[in-house]
Amino acid sequence: MYMIQNPVLPGFNPDPSIIRVGEDYYIATSTFEWFPGVQIHNSRDLVHWRVLGYALDRPSQLDLKGIEASGGVWAPCLSYNEKEGIFYLIYTIMRSTNGGAFDLDNYVVTANNIEGPWSERIYLNSSGFDPSLFHDDDGRKWLLNLEWDFRQGYEHPGSIVIQEYDAKLQTLVGEARSISRGATDMGCLEAPHIYKRNGYYYLVTAEGGTGFGHGVVISRSRDLFGPYESDPCNPIITSAREINLNRRGVDDYLKPYQYNPDSILQKSGHGSIVETQTGEWYIAHLCARPLKSEVRSMLGRETALQRCQWTEDGWLRMANGGNRAEMTVEAPKLEAHPFAAEAIREDFDSGKWNVHLNSLRVPLEEAWMSLEARPGYLRLRGRESLFSLHEQSLVARRLQHFRATVETCVEFQPENFHEMAGLTLFYDQNMFYYLRIYYSETFGCPCIGILSADNGKRTEWLESRVPIPDWERVYLRAVIHDGTLNFYCSSDGSLWWQVGTELDASKCSDEYSSSGHFTGAFVGICCQDSYRKRKYADFDYFEYKETTETTETTMTT
Repeated sequence: MYMIQNPVLPGFNPDPSIIRVGEDYYIATSTFEWFPGVQIHNSRDLVHWRVLGYALDRPSQLDLKGIEASGGVWAPCLSYNEKEGIFYLIYTIMRSTNGGAFDLDNYVVTANNIEGPWSERIYLNSSGFDPSLFHDDDGRKWLLNLEWDFRQGYEHPGSIVIQEYDAKLQTLVGEARSISRGATDMGCLEAPHIYKRNGYYYLVTAEGGTGFGHGVVISRSRDLFGPYESDPCNPIITSAREINLNRRGVDDYLKPYQYNPDSILQKSGHGSIVETQTGEWYIAHLCARPLKSEVRSMLGRETALQRCQWTEDGWLRMANGGNRAEMTVEAPKLEAHPFAAEAIREDFDSGKWNVHLNSLRVPLEEAWMSLEARPGYLRLRGRESLFSLHEQSLVARRLQHFRATVETCVEFQPENFHEMAGLTLFYDQNMFYYLRIYYSETFGCPCIGILSADNGKRTEWLESRVPIPDWERVYLRAVIHDGTLNFYCSSDGSLWWQVGTELDASKCSDEYSSSGHFTGAFVGICCQDSYRKRKYADFDYFEYKETTETTETTMTT
């Protein structure tokens, strides 16, 4: 018997929207301020998954420059209309949450093939986030979203509203109607999806906030516009310590008091459901695995799958009979379909872009990065600092394991203190660790040193500097082990020196952020030049691998 091992999409992969088309399963996940936008994952058996690509790959679909961390693409909804043979993707660009106003825009793009090309975006509305599209049996399409209520004295966030979408006119028609203010009193209503089965419209939503009080709730109605009857067993999935607490109007999304030490998968909520070709049902949902020592989720919010079944009276339940998300779940009765193992090292030799590598806010383009300027290398031209919200020369991938080793080799000769390049563990512009090569006027030569940001406080770890006057190539390594981080450097890739002391990697997490952010940690390579923006660094490779030991490094001091 095959088993599903959760999370099926480890690392920063939140807000899953799952569908099946024929024998293929697809999950779309949020990407926030990272580019390209909306990561698409593929499976044939719900056990083995791969990153297929991204739906939003150009600025005309996705304009993110200047957007605050944890803004950008929120909660995409992926759907497929079989009669049309068209994929629909609905998504939010959250531009600002300042003042509780939530300035955002909702869009739709379409494609005949899941791998694209996806169309130019069509504007829908700006009334609230978590939009989704429901295709009814009669061919009509309906947009749902959480209508954000910013008024003082009114319950936040608001209600679920529905409005018809005319695909021919490419616009919303008619008036928006409120259909739900929540199936429970958990508060923080969001993430609506509608499914139709046996004459009922089932409204699946998230309540309790996207933190430790999160849950999946369900209600149903014979009429699309309601009224909707709440499932008497709500929430059908949660990890919260206490369920059904009245938290209407409570704006604290994280709710640390709801942390449940008995559950490995925390923050379980924001679900969408799918039926297999064998008639089995599963729900994809958001979750997180905080390190117990600090209760910090440095891998971010992830995606898990739970097996479900329908009761005789027409309610959806987890197959385990409870509402606690499980780490191991029975797989569907489908033939196993593993994918080829991916290489742990990207040598930049193919001339093609690695699907796991992302940039911040701006697209990967020749203006600042190149795989052709020096074949076999990734050339990054230095631009703004890691504190910037605009134009960073940063290429990174998700941290997906609690124990990982990340390594690169770079050729870079800085000539003044404005020029830097190296390796980073990055949460956002306020929280990162950066092992960088820079020019030290104190030593009169290039040096390796650590720069960090701790909730916005900048620190240069001067005591850890390593002068490298004659090094033509510099090897850099980061070893992450259960919340700790150690940096190393080498001139030949064989003998390594530790740079600085052990660092607290768990700070790269939602729980530590003082800004209320909620993304996940990335590891990557970058280059800065705040003087003329001309200096470049050539990276020979970028390697990421899961490790079981604290370090494989041969170290000297």
